[in-house]
Amino acid sequence: MSSRVNTQVVLRAHPEGPPREGDFACVQTTVPRPADGQFLIRNLYLSLDAGFRQWMNEGAGDGYLPAMELNQPVMGLVLGEVVESQHPDYSPGDLVMGRTRWESFSLADGNDYMTKLAPDPAVPISHYLGVLGPTGLTAYFGMRDIGRPKPGETVLVSTAAGAVGSVAAQIARIHGSRVIGLTSSDDKCRWLVDDMGLDGAINYRSGEGIEAGLARLCGDGIDVYFDNVGGATLDAALAHLRIGARVVMCGALAGYNDTKPLPGPFNMFKIITQRALLQGFMVTDYVAEYPAAIDELAGWLKQGRLRGAEEVVEGIEQTGPAFCRMFAGGNRGKLVVRVGEPSRV
Repeated sequence: MSSRVNTQVVLRAHPEGPPREGDFACVQTTVPRPADGQFLIRNLYLSLDAGFRQWMNEGAGDGYLPAMELNQPVMGLVLGEVVESQHPDYSPGDLVMGRTRWESFSLADGNDYMTKLAPDPAVPISHYLGVLGPTGLTAYFGMRDIGRPKPGETVLVSTAAGAVGSVAAQIARIHGSRVIGLTSSDDKCRWLVDDMGLDGAINYRSGEGIEAGLARLCGDGIDVYFDNVGGATLDAALAHLRIGARVVMCGALAGYNDTKPLPGPFNMFKIITQRALLQGFMVTDYVAEYPAAIDELAGWLKQGRLRGAEEVVEGIEQTGPAFCRMFAGGNRGKLVVRVGEPSRV
């Protein structure tokens, strides 16, 4: 194993604004050997997640995750197969998902929220990074514990054509709510309504604009806003809250590429006047509940009530370009990179 090549995607430069392909590079190193208490993962899929962009900035560590270092492999979520182990709880052949790095092989010790998988053969294994993985779990717990959608309520979801947003919107539909999505093109609006089953969608880049779109589709108010964006989008949604509304603070995409703090939001007084709840969360708070949540999500998936929208990019060399394309709005649903196939499932 030590003579084999490990291809790594390293951070060549701290992105300035949206990430560019030149910010990343592929290098080759020797596959490491696990020491006592470690195991070696042959990565099968790499997860591309917009939230990791903020830790690519120089000095970005915030106590939750450290800033990524230049010329070191990019931190990310992976799904892979254990091929060597010096750890009593992990054996060769185990399929695992957790946070390591963008590379062909990763060393782990089980402490990075590593989860053993028992994949359902009826479900694509890549879904365990998407709709049945951190993406779907984020949508699931955010909606369940903070959003609490009810039949007949109006739920608004930002970046509704993205990985987390597309699952959150569908979960709200499963609970009987009327769901409106915010997205970046007319084509994605059609996809959200025709394929994902949403009740309506707003192209915030259109001539109509977000304010007029919200007045048209959410004129009676918003009961739940699942926010992946922050900034001006959050401000616009706050202006339409109903009494007792719940705002799920999941992401802040609007600020990931900025070097200066965003202004506002200016409509925070609506939280008071509408007696609304605004709450953030981290999916890692729920690790003990992952198995039960995955079972429920998988049940909805097999019943046809939930769709696992994903795009699979082939080859680790395409990781950097695909990550950049995601920030340009070039994907629908979950974006993953296939590195290899399991020896068994």
